[in-house]
Parts: sequence; C-alpha cells; structure tokens
Amino acid sequence: MSRTHLCSLRSVSGSYLHFNRVDSYPDSPVADPHDGRQLPKDEPGNISSRFQNAPHFTASNYYDQARARTYVCCFSLENSDYIWSNYANNNKRGKVCVVFEFGKVRNTINNTLHSCDAALYYNGNRCHQIFFVDYGLVEYVEWDSHQTNIERLANPVQYTYLKAKEREEQRFCEEHEFRISLSAIGFGQFALRDGSTMEFPPSLQLAFDFQAAIADGTIAKILHAPDTDTDFLKSELHKLRIVLSDG
Repeated sequence: MSRTHLCSLRSVSGSYLHFNRVDSYPDSPVADPHDGRQLPKDEPGNISSRFQNAPHFTASNYYDQARARTYVCCFSLENSDYIWSNYANNNKRGKVCVVFEFGKVRNTINNTLHSCDAALYYNGNRCHQIFFVDYGLVEYVEWDSHQTNIERLANPVQYTYLKAKEREEQRFCEEHEFRISLSAIGFGQFALRDGSTMEFPPSLQLAFDFQAAIADGTIAKILHAPDTDTDFLKSELHKLRIVLSDG
C-alpha cells in the first residue's frame, strides 16, 4: 500500500525523515494543539490512578510525560485535494509529495532502529537508541465524549493515534492520516555520562537515504503541485542524482 507525504528538499538533501514532538506542533491553523493528549473523559480516571511506590505520581502525569517524549512523522492514505490545499503552504517554490510503499519504508526504518549500530546523537554525544517505533492509522473520535479507560488504563501510545474528527473549522478526519511514531516511554529521566539529563527537542531527524529508497522502490513516485517551479525542483534533485521523468 502507498502512503503520500508532503516533503521538503531539506529532507532529501539531508537524508532524513522529519519527526515532530506531538506536544510541540507549530502555531498553524491545521495543527492540533491537543495532539497526543489524554482524552477529556479519561483524565479523571487517570488522575485518580496512582503508582504504589510513587503515590504522588499519577497515570495522568505518566501520560503527559510520555507525550513530551513522543514524535511522529505524518502521512496520508490519499493523494487528495485537501492535503495539497492545507499543507506546505509556506514555500513560494511550490509543493512536492513523496509516495512511499509502506511495507518497504517500514522495513527500512525497522532495520535502521534495530541495527546493532543504531545510535541517538544528542548535543554531540553518541547515546543508546532509546525509541520504540510504532505504525498505524489515526482513529478519529468525538473528542469530548470518547473514552478509552473504561475497563483498563490506555497504553500511552494509544493517545498518539487518536484525534478529533474536527475542531472548530478544521476537519482532521479529511487527512486520512497514517503515522510513524517514535516514543521513549518509561519513568524517570535519561541521564548522560556527565550526569546531566536529556531534554527532548521539539523535533528530530531519522536517517533515511532517499536515493536508495528510490532505487529499491521504497519511494514509488515524486509528485508536485501544478504551480511548482519545476525547473528549480529538477535542478535541485539533479544535484542529488535524482532525475524526474516527464509528467
């Protein structure tokens, strides 16, 4: 199955996929400030649930902490007018969409993260790879009335894949969103050798070789909007040894 993803040339030239922390999306009319949050109906139960050996620390605290350590890269199941109209509107050169074959991109990312050489670079320090990777479709729910913790507490990753059907004038359900998430779930802090603790930046980059992905079919197509500066696009991609076919 294919997944479409609006992409920047910086990602291609830098050989990375861009992930945003779910609690730090930019101030944009299409961004959801509640992304990854506990549901309103879940909060009372989460607040009243405490850990036996840390009674001051509630399940609600745990979910907030997990949210601040979770990153997503977002795709769409559909190459739709909605996506082209609402995203990547800040570039005068135009818009580019990359179409991925999901099974192959999943294998590529799994191999990257599960390799014995996988590492996280933080402020110049080479650290252990601490992220769990998940893949899934976003479930669009009635935000104010939906509840997940009726019988048991939710897995914190579950909140990453729940989103309001719509909020104010934004109909998120029209995104038909598919996500790849990286989450560093756990208690306490991640410490460096010098004793300092790791802080999680608003975004991170996951190594991804676009040239190799085109060669092995992980990337099926590169599309662009009609008003894109195609001469500029072809020139920049040519520098990266990527040639667009006519049409």
